[in-house]
Amino acid sequence: MDGPFAETKEHLGGYYVIDVADLDVALKYAQAVPSASFGTVEVRPLMDYNPAG
Repeated sequence: MDGPFAETKEHLGGYYVIDVADLDVALKYAQAVPSASFGTVEVRPLMDYNPAG
């Protein structure tokens, strides 16, 4: 181990946050990501946190 980090074969290339109506629309956007043809794309829901109202 060369430093204070976990060794892994996986790499995080970045992420997109999009606001869509439902899962079907999100999956269509995920298919359009350029790296989807040779890598992995995860689709995850996010909680809409609005403490003011």
